[in-house]
Formats: sequence, C-alpha cells, structure tokens
Amino acid sequence: MQLTGNTILITGGTSGIGRGFAEAFHRLGNQVIVAGRRQALLDEVTRANPGMASIALDINDPEAIQRAATRVVAEFQALNVLFNNAGIMPFDDASGIIDDAVAQAILTTNLLGPIRMTSALIEHLKAQPRATIVNNTSILAFLPLASTAVYSASKAALHAYTLSQRFMLRNTRVTVQEIAPPWVDTDLIKKSGDPRAMPLDAFIAETMIGLGTEAEEVVVEAVRSVRDNPGAKEHAMVDAFNAALVANPIPV
Repeated sequence: MQLTGNTILITGGTSGIGRGFAEAFHRLGNQVIVAGRRQALLDEVTRANPGMASIALDINDPEAIQRAATRVVAEFQALNVLFNNAGIMPFDDASGIIDDAVAQAILTTNLLGPIRMTSALIEHLKAQPRATIVNNTSILAFLPLASTAVYSASKAALHAYTLSQRFMLRNTRVTVQEIAPPWVDTDLIKKSGDPRAMPLDAFIAETMIGLGTEAEEVVVEAVRSVRDNPGAKEHAMVDAFNAALVANPIPV
C-alpha cells in the first residue's frame, strides 16, 4: 500500500498496536480515524494527535458497525484504507471446560468483527481509485499458544478468510494485506517489559516498512521462521514452543 495520501479507519485504535499504527500513519500526514468503545480513550488519543479523528464503535455489535460505517463514509468520503485491528486475548484451557461466553466473545471480536466491518465498507472501498484492507492476525495463527487456544484459532481463521478475500478482490482496486505480529509488549496480555516480547515502537517501525510494499503478508524478521513452519512437521515446533512457555510462563 502507499503510506501517504490515505484516509484510514483503524479499529481498536486507542491502545497498543492499534494506537501505534494510528500515530505512525498520522505522522506521515494521512487522515486517520481511530475507532473504539471507550469515548474517554478516543478523546485522549485525538487530543494527543491534533487532526486525528475518532468514532465510537462496539465491534461486537453488528448494528453499531453499520452505523459507524455509514457515518464514516458520510464524513470521510475519501476513506480508502480499513485497518482491522481490534482484538481480545483471554487465556483458556482446551483440556478442560471453556467458558462459552468467553469463547463466543473472542470469535465475535477477532473473526466476525473484521468480517462485518469489511462487509459494511467494501462497496465504498471498491469505488475508490485505490484502497487497502489490512487484517491484523497473529503469528499464533501459525504457531498456536496452547493456553490461548480459542484466540489462536480465531487468528488462524482470520488468516484463512484473508486468503479467500484477497483472491475474491483480485480484479478490483482493493488490495488486501495481512500483518501477523509476534508477542509485542502491549496490554493485550500484560505490558511487562518481558525480554521475549518485541518493543512496540520497533514492531511498528519494521511493519510500516513492510506495509509500504506490495507484500501480501507482513511478518517481522524475528518470527519469519515461525511463519514458514506450518507443514507436515509443524507439531514439533508447536510442542517445543508451548513446553518452553510452560517452563517460563507469560506474566498475566
């Protein structure tokens, strides 16, 4: 995608990776609209970044998505980038009882949210001279974290959806890029300074370079071997990865 001259809607844009990308695109002179549930956080982000806009959005509510999409298109007719970033990551235990409400919330936010958001805006995006959809999956789509089994599955599903979406849009002016972050030091799990987590600023900087190309998938070099691992022998890496985390758990 081009990194300048865009009007960009970023869901989950009030904290962590979403805010990091919002501010990076804003610094490049793009019109950025951050979307999120909490008005206080939306106000905080826009105060810190004069010229950035915001819109209240509950990504779990289909009607709210339609309302937000209608408003964004009316107020920002040049909208040409949708950055599907909103996500949640509760821990679970696939060896026992999983709370059904929590599982549904993960799938609704992480999978149905991007599907519904894109569906609400796709015809508008198709009408633009150039447009991009960015789907934020996770490296856990390729290397599942056993203690977040539903989250990992939701991101694997979004990756699969992205592949189909890209193919179906092949004859349009809409391109589809996927980013698959590693463990980034944000509040998605717990911001702790753990040396195994990639600093947010380093992740944003490296990923912005990748987004500025025609790459269909943008993966930071630190986890490229993980992205390339799925195949007949993937179980060995998955088992070793999870065993290492059992021995040295993620702080929660």
